[in-house]
Amino acid sequence: CRGWAGLGELLAHLRQRRAERPLINTHNFKGLLFGWVGATLLRLPLVITQHGFTPRSRKQKFYTWLSLQLCRTASVNRVVCVAESIAVLCRQASVRAEKLQVIPNGLPATDGLLPRHAKRQRWLAGYVGRLSSEKGPDFFLDALIPLCRQHPQLDAVMLGDGPERETLLARINEAGLQDRITLPGYQTDMSVWWRQLDALVISSRTEGTPMILLEAMQAGVPVVAFGVGGIPDVLQDRHNGLLATPADSAALARQIGSLLTEPAMARDLIDNAKRTQLDRYDLKALAERWSQLYLRTAREARA
Repeated sequence: CRGWAGLGELLAHLRQRRAERPLINTHNFKGLLFGWVGATLLRLPLVITQHGFTPRSRKQKFYTWLSLQLCRTASVNRVVCVAESIAVLCRQASVRAEKLQVIPNGLPATDGLLPRHAKRQRWLAGYVGRLSSEKGPDFFLDALIPLCRQHPQLDAVMLGDGPERETLLARINEAGLQDRITLPGYQTDMSVWWRQLDALVISSRTEGTPMILLEAMQAGVPVVAFGVGGIPDVLQDRHNGLLATPADSAALARQIGSLLTEPAMARDLIDNAKRTQLDRYDLKALAERWSQLYLRTAREARA
């Protein structure tokens, strides 16, 4: 696996390998453009993986529109969506149904739940992600600031970095909660945090099938989330997680509060989430689905 300095270098490599009929698989907007040009010029099979869209600015809306239009073209053999909600958007944009397939993200198997830190008197809710609008860090604070005032044993941590960091810090300081809601920055090792968190809160405005959701399920950390994107494909409310109406911070706060006050329910959610991740989001099984898709696409392209 290697990176490419630009389109010219990629095309040169593909021309060298053209006789082998390599299959191209793209994973972001720039990759889609490069891959589409290569596949079109050299008549190579092309698979596009759609991880989700964040059409909040004019530029992002254009990228979303163009991505969907390219998916409709004859150069694209397959469009693999990581969540059914993304496949719905593709169908609405008139991408042919026979091109579409949903293969969610997955995780490799582990030896079991991570060991938890010794029982603490404090209870810790966590946000993990980029501190930018699409991930909803403002919604997280809308829910956690009143909850921290209501529950003296509750703390919160926001792991990640991004353009909204200073605005978020100002809100926390204004609320006088700088000792209880902390922003340690970007993290390279989540294992320490999984042993400390009592809940993962996903307050995103838009999502595909977030890897952090699957990681929390595997690690034995209950999840409270807005029901956006592919999250409702994974979680059933009060079975293997807690769901709130998208963008409703008060509903998100109520769900976090119920998790905080009902430890027996938290244990049930953990057990059920672990089974869901193993049964439906195991990387080995999903890799086999990818393998079969590649073989089928290559075979059809040669026919």
